[in-house]
Amino acid sequence: MTEAFLRIGNRGTGLVREAWRGGGVWLVTALILALLAALAPAQARLSLWFVIGSLAETAPYLVLSIAVAAYATASGADNLIARVFAGSPLVMIAVAAAFGGLSPFCSCGVIPLIAALLAMGVPLSGVMAFWLASPVIDPSMFVLTSGLLGFEFALAKTFAAVGLGLFGGYATHLLMQMGLLGDPLRPGVGNGGCGASAVRAPGPVAWAFWSEPERRTRFARAAGSATLFLLKWLSLAFLLESLMLAYVPQEWIASGLGGAGIAPIVTATLVGVPAYLNGYAALPLVSGLIEQGMAPGAGLAFLVAGGVTSLPAAIAVFALVRRPVFVLYIVLALVGSLASGLLYQAWL
Repeated sequence: MTEAFLRIGNRGTGLVREAWRGGGVWLVTALILALLAALAPAQARLSLWFVIGSLAETAPYLVLSIAVAAYATASGADNLIARVFAGSPLVMIAVAAAFGGLSPFCSCGVIPLIAALLAMGVPLSGVMAFWLASPVIDPSMFVLTSGLLGFEFALAKTFAAVGLGLFGGYATHLLMQMGLLGDPLRPGVGNGGCGASAVRAPGPVAWAFWSEPERRTRFARAAGSATLFLLKWLSLAFLLESLMLAYVPQEWIASGLGGAGIAPIVTATLVGVPAYLNGYAALPLVSGLIEQGMAPGAGLAFLVAGGVTSLPAAIAVFALVRRPVFVLYIVLALVGSLASGLLYQAWL
């Protein structure tokens, strides 16, 4: 009798999980909007437009990354990509961190690429290096940072991005050598591949995959799955971000980041995660705070921590990987951001 009850309980838990994956996120988003419409109609309209605008702003990066991931799956090029990452782990991590620091992908747009790489069997250490470095800086962000905060600050941010990727990649590699983090993806995400698994046996690559109906179908399924996954999680994340911007006064952030010494750098690292603004919108805020006497190291720590663990990106990561990998991602981002701020301040 007890075993029967356990089987029923496990089956019920499985059904709840499937229902949550299918529509639970959309339901939570709809409930929040409904509550806003009833209690604060003006804010409901503002939040809805904020979600739509944020999705539109990140759409070019999302479309590009989804297309690349779906193309790799449909053409069979994912095997070649995985083989590139199959060499020396130490060299692979260094290359991934450097490439991440130069890539144009935002913290949300890189998610489908990460899922595809992990599903291909690319080791988690190399993926983590690229994952951590990519959102911090890109060519356009470098130019804007140079204009607002100076070339030296932009260069420091670039070094921080690559350094964070190296630190995260090698730390993850060490944990993998200890037998940890064997299967990073959540069940049902991607192909369920293992981040430390052997690279799959390569098949023929059809670069012009659209000439084969089966490959066209594979492309459509991969692109559609990634799009729906990102839309539901990013809609919820941008909705929560709009509420934070509306109800968390910016003066609180400014007062918490002011001052000199080590304490503001630590505070900036911790504040940068939950109270982060859009990467481009945060630059004028940090520029103004530095002019008012804030330590440049605190500004760098704030920008790096917020860039890697911004609310939309963190929620997407949480939906993508298992809990230990998510916790590791947060810890590496915080420790690396704090170290970046302290080292930059010490160098100055």
